[in-house]
Amino acid sequence: MRTALVIGTGLIGTSAALALAARGVVVHLTDHDPEQARTAAALGAGTDEAPGGPVDLAIVAAPPALVAGVLADAMRRGVARGYLDVASVKGGPRRELEALGLDLSSYIGSHPMSGREKSGPLAATADLFEGRPWVLTPTRDTDTEVLNLALELVSHCRAVPVVMDADAHDRAVALVSHMPHLVSSMVAARLENAEEAAVRLCGQGIRDVTRIAASDPRMWIDILSANPGPVADLLSDVSADLDETVRALRALQSSDDVKRGEGVAGIEDVLRRGNAGQVRVPGKHGSAPRVYEVVAVLIDDQPGQLARIFADAGMAGVNIEDVRIEHATGQQAGHVQLMVEPKAAPVLSAALRERGWAIRQ
Repeated sequence: MRTALVIGTGLIGTSAALALAARGVVVHLTDHDPEQARTAAALGAGTDEAPGGPVDLAIVAAPPALVAGVLADAMRRGVARGYLDVASVKGGPRRELEALGLDLSSYIGSHPMSGREKSGPLAATADLFEGRPWVLTPTRDTDTEVLNLALELVSHCRAVPVVMDADAHDRAVALVSHMPHLVSSMVAARLENAEEAAVRLCGQGIRDVTRIAASDPRMWIDILSANPGPVADLLSDVSADLDETVRALRALQSSDDVKRGEGVAGIEDVLRRGNAGQVRVPGKHGSAPRVYEVVAVLIDDQPGQLARIFADAGMAGVNIEDVRIEHATGQQAGHVQLMVEPKAAPVLSAALRERGWAIRQ
């Protein structure tokens, strides 16, 4: 691939353009808002000048509801040899293109499984997709040349290609992305009118659950409008679990031993099923999840503290598998939770104590 046209210079489009430009591809940028395209160009994502002729690959990064129309316009104008979209739903746009009677041999659907809570070109980074799955949904009509262009794009972005059926993809993202986002928003909504004293008690658990609720509502309305059925089916199942859990909790309030026993059994059931589901979430680098030991270190909120901890861990020969920070309420301090292999935990704890760090037991 030597040339590309990115149509839509938001977070995803600009990030893909930055990755391609960094690898020597001549990238042309266009957007319904010319100022946004100019911003992406100023960031080094390419040029906002129109290409002189057909490019190798046109990448449509428009909202799901607009994808088919934007693709149809580009294909009719013959702006590229191959066409690809990055919308988070795949079945709907493909069916819209089929209904328009377009030749889909030059088209392939795709969805990079990466993003941020922020949107727009200023939030874009060239490494946004690195190591992340990038779903491709070719049909029997997709030309081999177009599939190869898509694979080249994924390679330039250092993502991991995953080939799926379009409708299977939509059911999958409903489960692992769209439904969880709504659940996160519902939990976060409980905080809107909560007492300030309660909100001040928020810890890492509530931060983890509500993090994705900070995303742009307008973007998510577009996404959910394109995949409502599968998401509604999943939320119906969640609703049934909620009803059973509420009944179990009410039973725990009873003075009747039998009812209390039923309540315990109901709560244990949902917690155990949660355990069983959680262990299926892929671990580091997409491998099977592993159990790590946590070494919690007390730190002050000062520049260089994390760098010192990582350097001291390196001096001890310990690899940090993951890290989380839990900020102390009302204090300029917090705990850094270092996840390491179980056998490395005592080694790291001893080494950090020797270097003056306070380890939380």
